[in-house]
Amino acid sequence: LSLYEDEKWDQASTLFEACRHIYMGTPREDSLSFYNARCKFKRHDWEEASTQLDTYRRKFSRSPFIEEAEGMYALCHYYMSPPPEYDQTMTTQAIIAITEFMSRYPESENIDEFNDMLDELTTRLMQKSYMNAYTYYKIGRYKSAIVAFKNSLKQYPESPRKEEIMYYTTVAAYRLAANSIEAKQMDRYLATLDYYYSFIAEYPESKRVRELTRLSKAAKDYLEKNNKENL
Repeated sequence: LSLYEDEKWDQASTLFEACRHIYMGTPREDSLSFYNARCKFKRHDWEEASTQLDTYRRKFSRSPFIEEAEGMYALCHYYMSPPPEYDQTMTTQAIIAITEFMSRYPESENIDEFNDMLDELTTRLMQKSYMNAYTYYKIGRYKSAIVAFKNSLKQYPESPRKEEIMYYTTVAAYRLAANSIEAKQMDRYLATLDYYYSFIAEYPESKRVRELTRLSKAAKDYLEKNNKENL
């Protein structure tokens, strides 16, 4: 405890672990387990700390340290959450852990801090969703891009990238139609126009309207030509 109070986290943790078996099943096991987990947390060993804290909160649910332990558990996942370029499984786990903490301890003095973290993590997932869809667009998989962009907007309707999403969806729909077999072009050009009208209704002053209007005209020309040929 003296080493712990002096913030010598490695040394304290080594001794806590060495004497763990002595206090197993005694009232001091609770405190010893908490202090050791906190040493790992203070050393930024997020993975080991989260493992120990998870075990702790399940075993000592009535502990006087339980709120702090669950707060640190949530923070471990927050700190392990990677940038949006990487797999976001840990970000989802962090959101779950933080949401559970806020639900259990709505009066926590750290509730505002956790709210900010939740917003940051949600934004990270939002960015990842957009990046996945844009990747499909960039490699020319337009059908997959359309589905991914629509799902992204459905899941995050307040996305700051909403205009970009609607723009790329329209362009992807046009390119999909242009590269389709003739039997599918009519329906896909009609879908392009639907996306176009949705875009200009939402962003009539956008700098992208001019380009999309040009694509919509090409779609209309195709539809008019084929309608005449079918008369």
